[in-house]
Amino acid sequence: MTGAPATAREASGHPGGRARPTGPTLLALAAAGMVVSVQQTLVLPLLPQLMDRFDASITDVTWVFTASLLAGAVATPLLTRFGDMYGKKRMILLALVLLLTGSVVCAVSGSLPVLIAGRALQGVSSALIPLAIGMIRDTFPPARVTTAIGIVSATMGVGGSAGMIVTGLIATRTSSHHPVFWIAAALAAAALALAAAAARDVGVRAGGRPDYAGAAVLAGWLVCLLLGISQGNAWGWTSGGVLALFGAAAAACAVWVVIELRVRAPLVRLNLLVGARSLSANLVSALLGFSMFAAFTLIAGFVQAPSAKVGYGLDGSVLDVGLYMLPSTVTMLVFSAMAGRIAARLGPAWTLAIGSAFAGLCYAWLAVSNSHGYDMLAFSAIQGLGFGIAYAALGTLAVQHVPMDQSGIASGINSLVRTTGGSVAGAVTASILAGRVIDGTATPTLGGYVLCFWIVAAGAAVAALIAVAHALRHPSETSVPAARALDEPAPRHAL
Repeated sequence: MTGAPATAREASGHPGGRARPTGPTLLALAAAGMVVSVQQTLVLPLLPQLMDRFDASITDVTWVFTASLLAGAVATPLLTRFGDMYGKKRMILLALVLLLTGSVVCAVSGSLPVLIAGRALQGVSSALIPLAIGMIRDTFPPARVTTAIGIVSATMGVGGSAGMIVTGLIATRTSSHHPVFWIAAALAAAALALAAAAARDVGVRAGGRPDYAGAAVLAGWLVCLLLGISQGNAWGWTSGGVLALFGAAAAACAVWVVIELRVRAPLVRLNLLVGARSLSANLVSALLGFSMFAAFTLIAGFVQAPSAKVGYGLDGSVLDVGLYMLPSTVTMLVFSAMAGRIAARLGPAWTLAIGSAFAGLCYAWLAVSNSHGYDMLAFSAIQGLGFGIAYAALGTLAVQHVPMDQSGIASGINSLVRTTGGSVAGAVTASILAGRVIDGTATPTLGGYVLCFWIVAAGAAVAALIAVAHALRHPSETSVPAARALDEPAPRHAL
């Protein structure tokens, strides 16, 4: 690993001091991010159909989602670190190749195990967004970094809505899951071609030898932790299996910390996870991940609830879920592009606080008023505004203080804790809804949904407070990093 901080020219992404057009790179990264986000949500509406098609229980079919989650959690720190070491473009192309391969496997699958295997391959592509953020920092002039990160980050919400719409359109015409994944394969192939042709990789490469022991132990405790969270409702939170998974995760995590403190070139420098400037960004990322992922499950169920039978809901279809989220797509794109200007005036931390506050406001709206279609449209518009601003600022805050040759892994860690927050959101909201049902049915009550909306709003509000505290603690971070050498690398064994 190189220990030298980036030079001003490297920080600007202009080797040799000569500016190069960055538009094609941004287009390629945004398109790739969009495809990755589409595959993450397009399977959710299919789960009931898959239960019928494969004559499987909900516990078995849930693995179609869980396999992708686990693969993404393991792959994200590995591929982002390898991106710092050997080039981010290589890892982006690898992620897209695996996404394409997994999509084809899913498209031809005739059994549930094959479908789950294909979803695991697709899940590796979750590493692409943090790799793209690292490449942006390497390539773009400092004044454009936050805006570019915002546009790429916005694809998480835009692609999520698009995935719902695509699946909704297909679900109205066929009960087969094959067409959905053929579309995913076509999108992955197009993104792969675009990234290969247009993305530029000009960043500093750390080189060095991979930390195999750290990688293996990290993968082990992440799988145990996320598997325990994702299966807690199905197996029982006090069951032997879940408790054993959490115990194994804690023990393996302790071993991993020891390895990373002692190895010469660790996979993850722990200051990127719990350092003074990294901790607040990672806490906010977990809380915003909790808030955003909750929307995918809560809104889908609420919109499709039959109001005449249960007293709430909008009597919608899977397609309606995607359509109600269209305002979020528009506002997220608009305000993510504006985030760079806001951050230039206020700094990333204050900008992140503003976005988080709006993210909380949208859920508070639904908790108070949720009986009309315009309530859902207002929620969607405010949600896109909040997350568009917040994710753009969060991406900058997570990497602005680290050396250039660690930007990929810093962004990867931030993305990983967001995924963990999203997993917790799924478990918490499912537990609440399962515990508050209409008598004699398994249908959640309106009170259960309202409680979930308040909890998610509170999570976003806490994220805003953490961002404010960071801004007050580090007042010098008042703008997008200038074209200067960034902070020196942390000491080898520093926490």
